[in-house]
Amino acid sequence: MNQFTHFNDEGHARMVDVSDKQVTARTAVAVSSIAVNDLIYEQIIHQTNRKGDVLAVAQVAGIMAAKDTSRIIPMCHPLALSGIDINFRWETQDTYILHIECTVKTKGLTGVEMEALTGASVTALTIYDMTKAADKGMIIGPTYLVHKSGGKSGDFNR
Repeated sequence: MNQFTHFNDEGHARMVDVSDKQVTARTAVAVSSIAVNDLIYEQIIHQTNRKGDVLAVAQVAGIMAAKDTSRIIPMCHPLALSGIDINFRWETQDTYILHIECTVKTKGLTGVEMEALTGASVTALTIYDMTKAADKGMIIGPTYLVHKSGGKSGDFNR
């Protein structure tokens, strides 16, 4: 018998069968960040970027990405998400770092960690895309899971 969960006995890729799992409330919180220069920080907080409201567009992009995670991550199950929330927090001590937190919720057979990670990542990538004319030297990351609840494996807290 095959020991890999995402390969069948013939060695071909498969999506894991979750039909025997229990439907539970599931939540995942992931974060990412993007370090920007003074000009980009000023453009974002004063909404003077020529492409428009950077954070509003990035927030919508992150929500859309979380919803479409199964289309871009091959073995993710398509999920009916019940909630997605993306929040921002600036750290402005020596540098300008925008922290992005993406929370995803569902009631289902499998977790939403990948959806939260994808949402946080695409939010950061969209900020980069909208502001790269001012500086291409921005740094994205780290991106990681902060919390997950629900399901057979229980809760995880970083």
